[in-house]
Amino acid sequence: MSAKRISRRKFVSNTLKAGAVFYIVPRHVLGGPGYTPPSEVLTRAVIGTGGMGLAGHVTENKAGEPPVTLAVCDVDRNHLNRALKKAGGSCDAYADWRKVLDRRDIDTIHIATPPHWHALIGIAAAQCGFDIMSEKPFTRTIREGRVYLETVQRYGRILQVNTHGRFGNYYRFGASKMLKKLVNSGLLGRPLTVRVTRANGFNWKLKQWSGRPNLTPQPVPDVLDYDMWLGPAPVKPYHPHRVHASFRGYWDYDGGGLTDMGQHYLDPVQYFLGKDETGPVEISAVAPWPPHPDAVGLWESVTMKYADGDTIILDSGEWGQPHPAGLPMLEGPKGKVYDNYRTEPEGLFDEIAGLPDPEPLVDFETAVRTRQKAGGNEVPAHHSCTLVNLAALAIRLGRPLRWDPDKEQFIGDEQANRLVDVPMRSPWHL
Repeated sequence: MSAKRISRRKFVSNTLKAGAVFYIVPRHVLGGPGYTPPSEVLTRAVIGTGGMGLAGHVTENKAGEPPVTLAVCDVDRNHLNRALKKAGGSCDAYADWRKVLDRRDIDTIHIATPPHWHALIGIAAAQCGFDIMSEKPFTRTIREGRVYLETVQRYGRILQVNTHGRFGNYYRFGASKMLKKLVNSGLLGRPLTVRVTRANGFNWKLKQWSGRPNLTPQPVPDVLDYDMWLGPAPVKPYHPHRVHASFRGYWDYDGGGLTDMGQHYLDPVQYFLGKDETGPVEISAVAPWPPHPDAVGLWESVTMKYADGDTIILDSGEWGQPHPAGLPMLEGPKGKVYDNYRTEPEGLFDEIAGLPDPEPLVDFETAVRTRQKAGGNEVPAHHSCTLVNLAALAIRLGRPLRWDPDKEQFIGDEQANRLVDVPMRSPWHL
């Protein structure tokens, strides 16, 4: 039988006469060079579209390409409208995050709310079958972190906390893999002391994110659902400094510059010290006393010591005497590393050049596609966030604390233990 060519118009006409359903398929659906088919796109919903949510998580849905950001959610209509405008295309807006979790066409949930919401939203997202990218800190309290970790594992989800130092691109601990390799070599000896200080280039943003005591109540703006913004946090009279970026200055929602920057700085320290699944046993702080019960204030230093003698020293440089310049960033009994990666004795990094590199870290997108653990998954995320919370509690309580990292309880200090698991405002609960 000879082939018989017909025109496209004739083909369509015959097809319609036969009663067939006819679809026009967008070019990108077919894939090929220059086109990404929808099956290769990890879609997302972004919950919390303020500063970091808008800048770091809401993507622009470009014409001719499959959309990435399918939903945005915020309790402030102005934030929501800006996010919707940036995403464009096939993106829906929500005021209640619970409705986002009803969607079945979304692969990942990005959480960029204030920290007092991180655990509740993340736990619910895991239970609903979503993989999760969360802003730091992982959680506001230690108990929230434990429940969140266990929920992610129980439901087999992928989680990554958006801290960059572990992957080698954040501040001076950007060489975390190199430092881990040096620590593993034994050339520095043990125990080790790590200094995370302003003098070594770590800005703790204390004054930037300090709270204001005795705020005068103000009317809640029409664009803001303040009750939903508070969520599990105690009810306090509205003031604009309590919400949005400056919320970090109030203990109900965060812990100032310490908890803003702490997981960025301390997650890579846990990594290169090899302590991703444990924590310190002694914590002490130097800070003004008494602290304000609501507004986060200044502190000078925090010292955290592990059972094996390894020690982390935080120094803010913004209260009292600044930490002396020129101290090593990482120090052991046999060697030192300075913030410019100069070593004593010289050439320590040359000596480890031929040693095996640490196991490669898996980024979030690869982890979602392959179901491997992400580099900053729920286990190191919880333990590095616990470091931050322990430091904050030592500042608030004004006394040395003894911690059991296995039981995740303070030893002989019931007042401190009450701050490990802070009750939530009804009807919210873990």
